[in-house]
Amino acid sequence: MDGRALIFYVETGIYFLLALVALALEVWAFFDCLRHKGNAFEAVSKRTKTFWLALTGGAMAVGLLSVVGGGGGGLLGPLGLFGLVAVTAASVYLADVRPAVKDAGRGGNRNTGPYGPW
Repeated sequence: MDGRALIFYVETGIYFLLALVALALEVWAFFDCLRHKGNAFEAVSKRTKTFWLALTGGAMAVGLLSVVGGGGGGLLGPLGLFGLVAVTAASVYLADVRPAVKDAGRGGNRNTGPYGPW
C-alpha cells in the first residue's frame, strides 16, 4: 500500500465519521421538533411546527444521503454545500428554537436568561 492509498482511506474514514456526527445532530433536531406541540412554536414567534419539521426533516434526509453515499466531499457530503446547509439548519433549531419552545411548554419563566435567573 502506497502513501496515496493510505491517505485516501484515512480521508474517507474522517468524512464518514463527520457524516455520522452530522446525521446524529439532524436526527436529534427532527425528533425533538416532533415531540413539541405546534402552538408552542407560534407562542414564542419561531415560525410554525410544520416549517421546522420540513427543515429538520430535509436536513435529516441530506444527512442520510451523506452517510449512505460514503461521506465524500461532494455536494451531499458532510462538507459539501447541502451537507453544510443541513447541519446549519439543525444547529439553528437546536440552539435557538428548541430552548424557546421548551420553556413555552413549561409555562416559561420570564425572569430567566440563557444561563439561569437574572
